[in-house]
Parts: sequence; structure tokens; C-alpha cells
Amino acid sequence: MANHKSAAKRARQNVKRRAHNRSKKSATRTAIKKFHTATAEGNKEEAQNFYSKAQSLLGKLSKTSAMNKKTAARLTSRLASKLNSL
Repeated sequence: MANHKSAAKRARQNVKRRAHNRSKKSATRTAIKKFHTATAEGNKEEAQNFYSKAQSLLGKLSKTSAMNKKTAARLTSRLASKLNSL
């Protein structure tokens, strides 16, 4: 437990931020999984929708410290190349 008032506040903030980041990462992973499912079925139109959703979420995650910029760029690139191969 924190011994100072400021440390207690930081602990509270960290709990909130962790929960927010976890939910955003989970939503991103779900969008990526749905994209992969759509590409496996060969449904290009549906895959395009999930690609744009995943790309948007990855960009938002990379703006904060929830995900590294280069990691998000790499994942986006892989999704794009998979979409173009359909």
C-alpha cells in the first residue's frame, strides 16, 4: 500500500488506466480475429470492414503507451497484405 497521498493517487490512476488499456487491447484482438475468420472464409467485403476497424483500433492504441507504434504498424501491414492477397 502507498505511504504518501500522491503515491496513493498514482496507484488509483494506474488501476483505471490498466483496465482501460486492457479493454481496448481486447477489442483490438477481437477485431483482428474476426478479420482472420473473414479472410479464411474468403469473404472479402466482410474482411474489408474488419480490416478498417482493426486498423483504427491499432492506431488509437499506438497513440498512447498501450502499444508500441512499430508493433501497431507491423500488425496493420500484415493485415493489409493478407487482405490484398484475397
